[in-house]
Amino acid sequence: MPLPKGNVSFYRYDPFEAVAAVSCALFGVTFLWSTFMTIQKRAWVWIVQLVAIFMEVLGYADRIKSAGDPTNLNLYAVQFCVIILAPVLMAAAIYVVFGRIVVHVVPAQQRTMRLLWVPPRWITPIFVACDVVALVVQLIGAVMVSSTQATDKNAAKKLNTGKNMALAGLAIQIAAFGLFTIVAARFHFTSRQFVTNLQSRYEDAGSGGTVSVKGSPRKINPNWRRLLYAINISCVLVLIRSAFRVVEFAEGTDGAVMRQEWFMYVFDTLPIFLVACSLCFTFPGSYIPHMGFRVPKQPSDARELASQDGSIVGLREV
Repeated sequence: MPLPKGNVSFYRYDPFEAVAAVSCALFGVTFLWSTFMTIQKRAWVWIVQLVAIFMEVLGYADRIKSAGDPTNLNLYAVQFCVIILAPVLMAAAIYVVFGRIVVHVVPAQQRTMRLLWVPPRWITPIFVACDVVALVVQLIGAVMVSSTQATDKNAAKKLNTGKNMALAGLAIQIAAFGLFTIVAARFHFTSRQFVTNLQSRYEDAGSGGTVSVKGSPRKINPNWRRLLYAINISCVLVLIRSAFRVVEFAEGTDGAVMRQEWFMYVFDTLPIFLVACSLCFTFPGSYIPHMGFRVPKQPSDARELASQDGSIVGLREV
């Protein structure tokens, strides 16, 4: 794989500062929007998503400078690594929200492997752990690829090693997120069997668009399935982006993807921006009662009532 030499640009095309500026501005809007909603709803666990969006803002802000100085290795490496890694944190945020939805909707005695195909209590830890591994491996690969220069000793070997590391990280992410997407899509249909029981216990809460669940002190948003739609859409968009990055790394610097800038904006920037937007319009804190770092355990009286009729009336810790 040929490397830039001397004062040659690290890009295989002429990067457009204007497109990077528009991307930075759009992600900036979603960052402010998400921050406002996070504070308003006290959805502190959503800070993971805020960090991811801020990384996108930082990445495209740095890309503006990098486009104006394409021979600067530091500018190129920062924007490359940050934009590559931000979606990994978004995936982690999606895992957490889905875990909360399961606890919020499914009766405790029905949260089984048969229903979810993964241990219900370990949905978030298992997938987040895979995400952390994918993040670390991709980080190592991205740093090696973006920081390798033609004058480095064994430059070609370092570049190929970095490419393979990045591909391995992406493979881990796609495998884990692909399984999660199947689980989430399946749950979208199986959750219908709990809706009737849940709705039968709704009582008017009198404010905020929420309802109370009979026998429980908690309030919920009766339109919680909208959030499930947003999660499923986000899963598809993240998978599209991840598949694009696999193709990009597999082709190398001589491939068509790395020689045309529009590929990145269409198959990475746009899907990830739509993920950020969808989770702003359907902000999890507006649908899930508890988006703090810990979820209150199900009260004993609620647990007894749930065991009698199979209806969920409380929450357990994720």
